[in-house]
Amino acid sequence: MNNRAVFLLFILLSSVCLLAQDQPEADHHGPAILAIGATAPDFCLPGVDGQTHCLKEYAGSKVLVVAFICNHCPMSQLYETRLKQLVEGYKNRGVAFVAIQPNNPNAVRLDEMGYTDVGDSFDDMKIRASYRHFNFPYLYDGETQKTAQQYGPTATPHLFIFDAERKLRYEGRIDNNPRPQLVTRQDAREALDELLADKPVSVAMTPSIGCSTKWMYKAEGRKAELEKIEAKPIDVNAASADDLKALRKNAGDKLILVDFWATWCSPCVEEFPKMETMYRMYGHRAFDLVTVSINYPDEKAAVLAALQKQHATSRNLVMGSTDLYGLLGAFDPAWNAAVPYTLLIKPDGEVVYKQQGWMDELALRRAIIANIPDDGYTGHQAYWQTAPGQ
Repeated sequence: MNNRAVFLLFILLSSVCLLAQDQPEADHHGPAILAIGATAPDFCLPGVDGQTHCLKEYAGSKVLVVAFICNHCPMSQLYETRLKQLVEGYKNRGVAFVAIQPNNPNAVRLDEMGYTDVGDSFDDMKIRASYRHFNFPYLYDGETQKTAQQYGPTATPHLFIFDAERKLRYEGRIDNNPRPQLVTRQDAREALDELLADKPVSVAMTPSIGCSTKWMYKAEGRKAELEKIEAKPIDVNAASADDLKALRKNAGDKLILVDFWATWCSPCVEEFPKMETMYRMYGHRAFDLVTVSINYPDEKAAVLAALQKQHATSRNLVMGSTDLYGLLGAFDPAWNAAVPYTLLIKPDGEVVYKQQGWMDELALRRAIIANIPDDGYTGHQAYWQTAPGQ
């Protein structure tokens, strides 16, 4: 190759590199982020209010904010209140807000749900929006992800702010710190104020910390997770009176969910999978599940078979003697021994949830995430201890 050819090849490669640097960053298997100056991609999506919401619905607003948020992500949860505050502060200033949930529910692994009460399905979106009193349309795009593919949110939350002509003028975070007390720059507010004053947005792009968008291809990860769980060995051990006393005292360092059940108890068997799902969701945190079968010792084989059917990888106990009332009284002398019987016990022995009979799955999940200490998202526990309307 002569010098002229080498020179031309160098110019060509340099141009390709520069062009690549100018493109929005993309997920390895996901789409590119919508470029600043691009026109807002059209959409028509179902909302939790039972209505279909389309881009044209917001044509009368001077500014449009499209926020990609979700249910399961703790970072998105920590920004729910701040997004509501944005809506409240700008609702009479010509700014329209719409939130879109982009995740495919089947692409969220169970261990990625360790900080949430619900998943990312459309029905779960309705639950979250009602519980947290969302003051903005909340739309579902998880089935096809067609809209998300066009906007390219990399994480939740991720905001896209459009001017009166629906040209993108800002994309990125709400503010510059997930911890409210450390925020020094209100990026979204500054962009909105500049647009409302007919000024160019001074900072048009910012990074947005959060959970990565769960594109459909990630469903393979969920499938692999379940296969790994189902391959784990299942066992059950005999419990003595001392074992049950220690269980009730909970002198360890974990929040413990105790589920008393029996193979002959239909409600127990019906709600058992929900208990195991909670264990798979929260078990990687300071949380444990202990199932206690009140079957007799000679029924251990039947208990083990039932546990294997449920892939119950939790700690499992069965009565260690035929003195059932004596054993159950060792755990709780005031208990009338009826099952199912569910308790959530803190490391100091305090019971923060107790239910004889059918347990309230949502209430129990919320009690769990409100009582596990922060272990990676400071402020998360406090958020779930806050009244829903705040």
